[in-house]
Parts: sequence; C-alpha cells; structure tokens
Amino acid sequence: MGLFSVILAAFAAFAFGAVWYMALAKPWAEAAGIKIDPNGKPENQTMTPYIMAGAAMILVAGMMRHVFAASGIDAPVSGLVTGLGIGLFFISPWIMINNGYGGRPFKLTLIDGGYATFGCAIIGLVLGLF
Repeated sequence: MGLFSVILAAFAAFAFGAVWYMALAKPWAEAAGIKIDPNGKPENQTMTPYIMAGAAMILVAGMMRHVFAASGIDAPVSGLVTGLGIGLFFISPWIMINNGYGGRPFKLTLIDGGYATFGCAIIGLVLGLF
C-alpha cells in the first residue's frame, strides 16, 4: 500500500502542477524569461523537464511518506497541514534563495513557490488518506 500511496500522491501533485502552470503560463514564462511560440507553448522545449518533474514528485512523496510514518501523521487533515508546511517553509524558501541569487523576478518565486506549497499539501492529503 505504501508504494501505491506514494505514486498516487506524486501523480496528484503532478496533475495539479499541470493545471497550475497552464493557468499561470504567460506570467510564468515572462518571469522565467522563456519565449512562447504562437501556439502558447515554450519554444524548443523537450520532454526532459516533465520527466524530471515526475521523478521529483515521486522522490518528494516518498520522503514525505517516510517523515509522516516516523512522525505518526496518519490522517488526511494532519497530512494536508504538514504538507502545506513542508512546501511553504522548506521548499518555497529554497526556491526564493535560488531565484534571488539567480537574479530572477520575485514573481517567479511566487508562482513556483505556490506550486511547491500547494503541491506538497496535496501530497500530504493523499498520503493521509492511506
């Protein structure tokens, strides 16, 4: 059941990311300095970022499951709140540091940090269901 919950949680966060970034595609591309083709898609993009994102979601969900098991977090609401905290207070600040040193606009931090926060909350919720 553990592997299934990790894969399901990773898939849920990945799917949320697809919706998040489709909704914020224009401001994200502008903040990231990525050119958009006439069809609204990033120019010269390969499947590599999507594969990396999927792998990253599995790693995050797997580690969060480990932390939840070690901490006794086993309910949907506590999983949601803990996931929200992980995204907001662990991952988003790291994104802010990377973007700050890279001279990227703060808007990019808000968009990417928002995904990290809500994506981790979703992972926590799904893990809490199992």
